[in-house]
Amino acid sequence: MAKDLFGICPFVTSQKILQGKWAILVLHELSQGTRRFNELERELGITHATLSSQLKSLEREGIVSRTVYAEVPPRVEYSLTEIGRKFESVLASIEAWGYDYIDFLHANRPTVS
Repeated sequence: MAKDLFGICPFVTSQKILQGKWAILVLHELSQGTRRFNELERELGITHATLSSQLKSLEREGIVSRTVYAEVPPRVEYSLTEIGRKFESVLASIEAWGYDYIDFLHANRPTVS
């Protein structure tokens, strides 16, 4: 049922786009600027195959742009598309909420004696 709502319901649509375990972290890294594959791999600490799969998915959805330069060796850069850049405000909200939740955890964590 929910799958039928893709492109209709904003929550179902967003969830499908962000379904990869690393999607939000890849988008966060690209929100800092254009990156090459190896830079992303190093910064995120994920495997080559996982990053490749996540980037392909985000590219297929129109969130990430892949630019190949005709050089030897080939240079490939990834960046957010226009619609991908619109997600930056969502990333800022996620970050703010994340910090609030970290504070909540620290305030409510039982002390070890």
